[in-house]
Amino acid sequence: MGLLSLAIWTPIAFGIVLLAFGRDEHANVVRWIALIGALCGLAVTIPIYNQFELGTSALQMVESGLWIARFNIFYRLGVDGLSLWFVILTAFITVVVIIAGWEVITERVNQYMGAFLILSGLMIGVFCAVDGMLFYVFFEATLIPMYLIIGIWGGPNKIYAAFKFFLYTLLGSLLMLVALIYLYTQSGGSFDLGTWYKLPLSMGAQTLLFFAFFAAFAVKVPMWPVHTWLPDVHVEAPTGGSAVLAAIMLKLGAYGFLRFSMPIAPDAAHEYAYVMIALSLIAVVYVGLVAMVQEDMKKLVAYSSVAHMGFVTLGFFIFNDLGVSGALVQMIAHGFVSGAMFLCIGVLYDRVHSRQIASYGGVVNTMPKFAAFAMLFAMANCGLPGTAGFVGEWMVILGAVQYQFVIGAIAASALIFGAAYTLWMVKRVYLGPVTNDDVKTLSDINTREFFMLALLAIAVLLMGIYPKPFTDVMDTSVTDLLKHVAISKLPQ
Repeated sequence: MGLLSLAIWTPIAFGIVLLAFGRDEHANVVRWIALIGALCGLAVTIPIYNQFELGTSALQMVESGLWIARFNIFYRLGVDGLSLWFVILTAFITVVVIIAGWEVITERVNQYMGAFLILSGLMIGVFCAVDGMLFYVFFEATLIPMYLIIGIWGGPNKIYAAFKFFLYTLLGSLLMLVALIYLYTQSGGSFDLGTWYKLPLSMGAQTLLFFAFFAAFAVKVPMWPVHTWLPDVHVEAPTGGSAVLAAIMLKLGAYGFLRFSMPIAPDAAHEYAYVMIALSLIAVVYVGLVAMVQEDMKKLVAYSSVAHMGFVTLGFFIFNDLGVSGALVQMIAHGFVSGAMFLCIGVLYDRVHSRQIASYGGVVNTMPKFAAFAMLFAMANCGLPGTAGFVGEWMVILGAVQYQFVIGAIAASALIFGAAYTLWMVKRVYLGPVTNDDVKTLSDINTREFFMLALLAIAVLLMGIYPKPFTDVMDTSVTDLLKHVAISKLPQ
């Protein structure tokens, strides 16, 4: 059992232990066990980072063992520059979310904490799996704990939101399963991704595979127009659920494009790049405009996530180093920033029990420490230089300008929309005089909330000021991926 297996199974083991606890009389013990489990999961990722070798795109820390002999399915894990930071990000966000739910969750505490730990392990499994069927198992298994988190601890319409989330993502994934089985038959009975990358596939086969993978990954990102499940789910999900969904789960779909769509069907990826670019720009511009008219803070940040993830898919399909590296950086930055934005909304909701922007006004007068954190995260969401939100978007815009000036100009306009809807929300919620009786009685954040937001603030600032550790890890893998995608896989 190597480091990657430990990163996957440590949080899952702690989660299963928590599920064995009974009623809520042991809630405090459960919380501490959950925190220890999350910290152990994060601790395991430190040697993974320390042992990672720069300058090579080869899979590292590979683990391989026969899992289902009859179908030649392997338990095969490995990380490269495309996946390493997502393993660390998942473990980090899990720690923050456990702290966030410490006092807020009072019923079925063991099941809540257990679900998040199990979800954490499964998501890390998605980023580490290099066997097609193992990837699919982890990818689908993440639906179960998230479905339960929304359906049990969510808002008034939680059942509707949970069903919508489950059905949208499951239906898309079924087409991916068909694609995986086709590739299995074409490769002589192998689910190994390395083998699939070398298959000489006809243009027709590549096209069908590309759109089968598109069905699964576009829903998960989510890309316009299959994004409609996301605002409903965010509004109903508990704060921790929204944070994990925005910070990690949306990244599973984007990561799938890099691992499957582009390297397995490179000719189709080039052929239909214009479709991906068009959908990405619609997400960046149109969904940004939709965010401006939202009256619910969670819906506003949910639409903001769709717009920011539009930058990611745009970066992938302009096929240059700056674009793909920028998209990867944007995915990590969005994990920190959107997670922090949802946790800030959760802090307000815990006190006032309203997500409506109109229910607030002048929060800075009664919660100055909290307002300072919220302003920092809002600025990062706008893409302010010096914060994590700037680096990835800037790289994608530069890459897009190199690809085609008009596309770069349209993408850059998103920064204006992002600033408009974010600052408009900040003005109405935090600034000015106190306009609501509820706001007059608010107390500032406690030590737990301060620590939770400080962790994210440090991450946002460090990544904004010094992004080199992130770009260094991914550079060689991105270059090699682009070389691979540039080579035609059509039969000679």
